[in-house]
Amino acid sequence: EKEKTGRAAARRRGMETSLTRVSAWTRGREVMPSITSMKRAVMSRLQFRKGSRGVAPPVPCTSSLRSLTSLEGGRERTSFSPSCGVTKRVSVGPRASRTGTRGMYDKLASRLVHASAVATSAEQQSGKSPAEEPAEIVLRTSDESEELLRIRHTSSHILAQAVQKLFPGAQVTIGPWTDMGFYYDFDLEEPLSDKDLKAIRKEMIRIIKRKLPMWEEVVSVAEAEKRIKEIEEPYKLEILESILERDPSAQITLWHTGETEDKDHWWDLCGGPHVESTGKINPKGLALENVSGAYWRGDENKQMLQRVYGTAWETSQELQAYKKMKQEALKRDHRKLGKDLNLFSIQEGAGGGLVFWHPKGSVVRNQIEEHWRNIHIARGYDLVYTPHIADIDLWKTSGHYDFYGENMFQGINIDDKEYQLRPMNCPFHVLMYKNAPHSYREFPLRWGELGTVYRYERSGALHGLFRVRGFTQDDAHIFCLPSQVTDEIKNVLDLVEDLLSAYGFVEYEVNLSTKPEKSVGSNEIWDLAESSLKEALQLKGWDHIVDVGGGAFYGPKIDIKIKDAIGRKWQCSTIQLDFNLPERFDMEYVDEENGRPRPIMIHRAIFGSIERFMGVLIESYAGLFPLWLAPIQARIVIVNDSVREYANSCLEMFKSYGLRVDIAGGESLGKLIRNAEVQKIPLIMVVGNNEVETKTLSLRSRHQGDMGSMTPEKIIEEMKQAVVEKSKY
Repeated sequence: EKEKTGRAAARRRGMETSLTRVSAWTRGREVMPSITSMKRAVMSRLQFRKGSRGVAPPVPCTSSLRSLTSLEGGRERTSFSPSCGVTKRVSVGPRASRTGTRGMYDKLASRLVHASAVATSAEQQSGKSPAEEPAEIVLRTSDESEELLRIRHTSSHILAQAVQKLFPGAQVTIGPWTDMGFYYDFDLEEPLSDKDLKAIRKEMIRIIKRKLPMWEEVVSVAEAEKRIKEIEEPYKLEILESILERDPSAQITLWHTGETEDKDHWWDLCGGPHVESTGKINPKGLALENVSGAYWRGDENKQMLQRVYGTAWETSQELQAYKKMKQEALKRDHRKLGKDLNLFSIQEGAGGGLVFWHPKGSVVRNQIEEHWRNIHIARGYDLVYTPHIADIDLWKTSGHYDFYGENMFQGINIDDKEYQLRPMNCPFHVLMYKNAPHSYREFPLRWGELGTVYRYERSGALHGLFRVRGFTQDDAHIFCLPSQVTDEIKNVLDLVEDLLSAYGFVEYEVNLSTKPEKSVGSNEIWDLAESSLKEALQLKGWDHIVDVGGGAFYGPKIDIKIKDAIGRKWQCSTIQLDFNLPERFDMEYVDEENGRPRPIMIHRAIFGSIERFMGVLIESYAGLFPLWLAPIQARIVIVNDSVREYANSCLEMFKSYGLRVDIAGGESLGKLIRNAEVQKIPLIMVVGNNEVETKTLSLRSRHQGDMGSMTPEKIIEEMKQAVVEKSKY
């Protein structure tokens, strides 16, 4: 735990900035100024044309729904960490000012800009300046605030103390801080109820108000064992043993709450850090959230424990903002929206963690994959296909069998040989490389594949599209010369920006992980790799956090987290150098001097996986896919059967241009429109007698409301342009 605390502190010290705000299109964009909430709401609906995409303002977010836990009391790692109150960038392209060529989106923009001006005028008349507005509440993660990290960790100790006070015989296990809170696992005879949580919080507040000192004591291993056995805490004894297995010379520390003679004295096997006293915790910023089950050490064959989750903040305002964010995120849960919108399902009859893409979800996925293919081909990648299984010997050569075996499915016996479902695509691309000799003149080689892989996950860890057993990686491998590394990394960073910005992700947190203590490869190649990564980031103009010693044993890497529409951060893109596989597979090329050196191998993924990225998109969009991604882009609604012939002719016209349009009728107009809105269809086109006479359609936009009557040809023109330009709406 001390090691992880030190690493977190080092990350903060080495942080040039915690967030890179990236303009996704051109240089020289201006940050949107702080304006009234009315203006923000107006601007968030703004629809621009090419080069002028708007980004919605920050909305509440939540903490991770799934986390990977360090079992020896270390901090909980989560798949994303929220942070709010970030200024969004809005860019306005040249078309927005050209009245002669304005389309329906530009006309709407003019109306909204005018409304913004009215808001400013009203603001001036009231005499209230933007500076007088209440400041936005920024919810910081434990990594971003040393004080909050200490508050949350101490809160977990107070939680454990309160539980043992109220439930004699309760045994404690681990209690780390998380990104935005804390938890503690207990072995209890009876399940905890909501009423119990209220009583536990009340006891915690009593302990807090006593302002008990928090202090550290260094003890010998023998003394630690003696004290743990005296209080009969077998889980703590097991934790102590695991610490010594990792490091026999580890320093053992106990953290105490209160002086030893105090009736409320309590202690825990812990590496810290903590606040000076319980009085540093603000009771109004403390909340217990829920109880869930958790197997000891994540092993389904071991004891089921009760995990109590909580959160702690410095102020009550932060706690209230956090609660609102959780409520907002609950509405966006991709599992619920996926079912409501008929996008995908997990069929337990076929097995957990296996995704079934329904027709509507498949449309969205196809659009994402087609976009991915087109942009990669344009950037000089060759797309390849490889098998889903291979001889077990391949995975032994690559090292996956030894180092990744627990995440692989059992082998398949075929003709007295054992085959293995692939957990990775990398060895297949290496075999293709070795299929023919290569010269330095061929480099760089860029091979991309949307390759489906299979990894074993415990049933308790499965979670919608975020954690599955079969998924498709947007994988690619680059083979290049040492002198080409910087340019190739810069090209990948450009690709990351161009690809992700199309989905509205324009703010990133960039992490650079460097050489760990145990590694393969010479110091020279590590120095070259790390300097190349840094130089590429500098050329890109992206600030970054340096995670010293956080790289893989086979090479340094860049990790990129994206920020979604409600402020949550998601691990997304990875760029990883690899010195291991070229050595294991004896990869080589002929250089200028007829030598046979190893090529530089770069792994990279932009989305990570199609499934997980789809889950992020659903939640970021709240199911409101932009026109170019929407399963159904528009619906023709007929008022009565007498207009059906005209409506059908319009439908055929839209389909002939490749637009996804359907038709509905037979019910009241209000119900038909409501059904389309519930299905989150971007455009509704109403056909009545008047539209038949004028050969028009009455257009209603999901984002812009009633847009009047337009000819089918004009609507097709605008829709096609919005699709090509991948408009936000």
